[in-house]
Amino acid sequence: MYSDEQKKTLYDVIKRRRDVRTFKSEEVPEEAIMNIIQAGHDGPSVGFMQPWNFIIIQSQEVKEKLAWAANKEKRALAIHYEDKDEKHQKFLGLKVQGLKEAPITICVTCDPTRGGSHVLGRNSIPETDVMSTACAIQNMWLAATVEGLALGWVSFYKKNDIRDILNIPPHIDPIALLSIGYTDNYPEKPILEAEGWEKRRQLDGLIFAEKWGNKVE
Repeated sequence: MYSDEQKKTLYDVIKRRRDVRTFKSEEVPEEAIMNIIQAGHDGPSVGFMQPWNFIIIQSQEVKEKLAWAANKEKRALAIHYEDKDEKHQKFLGLKVQGLKEAPITICVTCDPTRGGSHVLGRNSIPETDVMSTACAIQNMWLAATVEGLALGWVSFYKKNDIRDILNIPPHIDPIALLSIGYTDNYPEKPILEAEGWEKRRQLDGLIFAEKWGNKVE
């Protein structure tokens, strides 16, 4: 059993977690990085397939190449936001800038072949390998929050660009680029909420009883 204080701490960490885009150049302790990676590796996976790998990137040269890949995709995405205000355009740029600024980037990959061709659960739902990797990333995000670090998930790029830059085999999926570092600008609200992209939905409208559409009384 966990105490009320321990439970409150967990829920506070979950609520405080943010996707951060601005970083200081201050060095991140190796122990903290390994704690974050260990938290990812301790995550659940369907059929215990553990499909993840973690590539730690500190070289500014490599980070610049990753930022180039994200910036290329940002330009491709920009056409969809031509009618948006300046804040929306600025946010797209922050993702790229964060890749350059953060002292550490971790590429989290997913191996869809790990465990062989008959992994329990993956036979029915092939996407469970990616779902499992996402669970690892969420653990890493929470661990970064506990370590007093900021983490930003960059998810727009062409996978083959990242494969080429990081020498990733063709069958391995680069699921996420995680920028990690200290920040002076830890947001109180999610950035997209603060920038007006979307509002936090009310939970009571998202819960059904027994069947879809049956509201909980």
